[in-house]
Amino acid sequence: MNSDFPRIITLLRKERGLSQKQVALELGVSQALLSHYEKGIRECGLDFVIHIADYYNVSCDYLLGRTPDRAGATIRLEDLPDVQNTSSEEDNKKLSQLSLNKKLLQNSINITYDLLAQIGCKGLSSEVSAYLMVSVYKMLRTIYSSNPKNPQAMFSVMHETYPGLSSALQSIIETHAKQIASGKLSDGFQGIDPSALPNLTPDIISKQFPDLAPSLYTLIQKTEDKMKKLN
Repeated sequence: MNSDFPRIITLLRKERGLSQKQVALELGVSQALLSHYEKGIRECGLDFVIHIADYYNVSCDYLLGRTPDRAGATIRLEDLPDVQNTSSEEDNKKLSQLSLNKKLLQNSINITYDLLAQIGCKGLSSEVSAYLMVSVYKMLRTIYSSNPKNPQAMFSVMHETYPGLSSALQSIIETHAKQIASGKLSDGFQGIDPSALPNLTPDIISKQFPDLAPSLYTLIQKTEDKMKKLN
């Protein structure tokens, strides 16, 4: 069994506020065995995968991490809504993967800013925006600088030093954001009021953002797949 299965069945149980004892009883297994499945200590058989998929009303492919969609659907370019799409239909056909990634980013950022609006913290919104701006700056400059004929005078920070400086700036911004999110004063901004923090689970996100959530889940899956390859 892959590493996604234990994580996902644990998430589904906790998302519904169920105890291991209750779920084990309803699935007809011992609590100790379910605990082993959730921790990845033991592998279950195919029959249990089907049984628990029916129990949580999700697809087996979702349980195994093969798709971020709980019903097992494959995310397609045409299924994702356009937040801001300036590409022609012909361009989308030629650059389908590029268009897909663009939509994943646009829709996921849209969710992020909607959540920031709900929280209503100026400091956190400022730091998140600054972090994303640095990300765009770094990648845009990478593309721009790939052609040595392009004049570097467009930028005021030296070509030799911008990679390290931009990465350092991004780390500092991330630290400020985490401090503010934990309710502490940072970078001149007040921390978040704990009462403003939204309660979030995949189920809540899906209900709140039914059209955009598939993009977010696909972005998470793609990113974590790349991180796993680094281990």
